[in-house]
This record gives sequence, C-alpha cells and structure tokens, in this order.
Amino acid sequence: MSWLFPLSMLMALSVDRLWGEPPTWAHPVVAMGRYLGLFKQRLCNLAPQMAFVAGALAWLAGAAGVIALALVIEQLIWLGLTPWAGPGHLIAAGLLMGLLLKPLLAWRMLREEVAEVEVALTRSLEDGQSQLARLVSRDTRVLSAVEVRETAIETLAENLNDSVIAPLFWFAIAGLPGAALYRFANTADAMWGYRGRWEWAGKWAARADDLMSWIPARLTGLALIVTRPAHLGRLLPRLWREAGRTPSPNGGWPMGAMALRLDRRLSKPGHYCLHADGGEVRAGDGVVAQRLASQALVLLTVVMAAAAAGMRGAWW
Repeated sequence: MSWLFPLSMLMALSVDRLWGEPPTWAHPVVAMGRYLGLFKQRLCNLAPQMAFVAGALAWLAGAAGVIALALVIEQLIWLGLTPWAGPGHLIAAGLLMGLLLKPLLAWRMLREEVAEVEVALTRSLEDGQSQLARLVSRDTRVLSAVEVRETAIETLAENLNDSVIAPLFWFAIAGLPGAALYRFANTADAMWGYRGRWEWAGKWAARADDLMSWIPARLTGLALIVTRPAHLGRLLPRLWREAGRTPSPNGGWPMGAMALRLDRRLSKPGHYCLHADGGEVRAGDGVVAQRLASQALVLLTVVMAAAAAGMRGAWW
C-alpha cells in the first residue's frame, strides 16, 4: 500500500488542474476562515497578554478539531483496507484521499490570478492594481506598473510554497491530518498574523505558521534553483544571502530563488530588496516565473511522493 499516498498526491494535482477549486459551501479552507472569523473583534478588544493567551487557545481548539475530523475521515477510508483488499479497492481509496486533499492546495487558482494581473495591466495601471489587490493585503494603489509586476511574481513564488508545496509536504509526512493542520495554520496566519492591534492576538498563529512552513519553504527555494543545474554552484550561495533579507523567516527562500532564476530585482519598498543587481521586471516575466514554478512543483512532487512511498513501505 506504499503507493497509495503518491496516487493521492497525483489525484489531487490532477483534479486541481482540470477543475480548480470546489464550491464555497464545500471548501474546508472557507470553513476554517469562518471559524477564525468568529474571534476577530473579541481578540482585538483584549489586553495584550490576554489576547495572546486567548488567541493561542482559539488556535489550539481549531487545530484539534481540524486534526480530529481529518483523522476520522482518513481512518474511515483505510478501514476497509485489509491484507486481502483487491487492487480496485486500493486504487479507489487512494483516489478518494486525493479528492479530499485537493481543497487543501490551490495551484491552478494561484496561476490564474497571477496571470490575470499582467492581462489587467495591458488595459490600464489601475486595472492591474485592482487585480493585484485580490492577491495581497498591501495598498496596491500606490504601486507603479513595475512594482505591480514585482509583487505578482513575489506572490506566485511565496504561495507556491504556502498553497501547494507545504500542503503536499505535510500530507507526505502525516497524511490528511498533516495537510489539514498546515492549511489551518496558514489560514490563521493570513487572518490573524498582522502587526498593530492584531499583533498579540495573532502571535501564536504567526509563529505556528512559521514553524510548519520552515522546511517546505526551503525545499521550494532549493527546487527553483536546482532546476537550473548549470548555475547551481553560483546560485545556491546567493540564495542563502537573499533569503535572509526578508522579515519573514520563510518567504525569502522562494522569492529570493525566483529573483535569482529570473535575474530580476524583486522588492517591497521599505521592507526588502531581493537580487538588487538584477534587471527590472518586464512584461512577460510572469509567464517565465510560472514555468519555473511549475518545474519546481513537478520536481518536489516526485521527491515527496517517493519519500511518502518509502516511509509507508517501511511501516507496512
């Protein structure tokens, strides 16, 4: 049965490619967001220490619920897999697990939203800024066309990890509960992990996401570099330095790798500048960035699927 997890990963990515996101009413990430939204005003109105404790408890309660539900579902799927189960039964179980994994990752939607930024820019700067605002929380109205393109590519690189690689990584490690827990942690960080009045309430969520993203982010950055083996010796040392330029302990790895691979400067004014001696981002760089991201995804999916098969083979 060691091949069931690779089959599930392939199924999830195939469904994502063909049909994209499930309807809102059936989307587990939407349900996670609704749960987290219940605490929005209450947490912000608390004193800092109380906000931290309450935020941590709300996060832990939600995480426990997500893990428990995913574990029950996974166990129900595996329940009928006895040593005498036929190949058809095994394949059906793997495919069903893939269907359940799919809503926990979003590669097609990410690619389409990022690509639409360039399309919108061909109409006007205002349209490009408006489209980009669907992807990022910063004020896009003050960005130039170059900065809009930079931000879109940064978003693609960072979310290649957050929305695709990391869920697959945790699925390979801990099955459906692992992928679901990661998605909950990432959603909580996106909703709560802000400075200002949210800083204390979201501190636990932000640190939990940092921890769970630590290995996948570095794998994503390395995969983006490894897919150009001729320049591996030159790019790897530079990636280490570029990754340390961002306030985030993880975001700099995929974004820095993308900047180096494109040989383009990617920056967020007042926060960081990656590959400062690179060229200015131009129209068409987004298409190249999507191709590089796809190559890294294929490479890491193969590696993680093989690792999952090896671990399950050792256990079973």
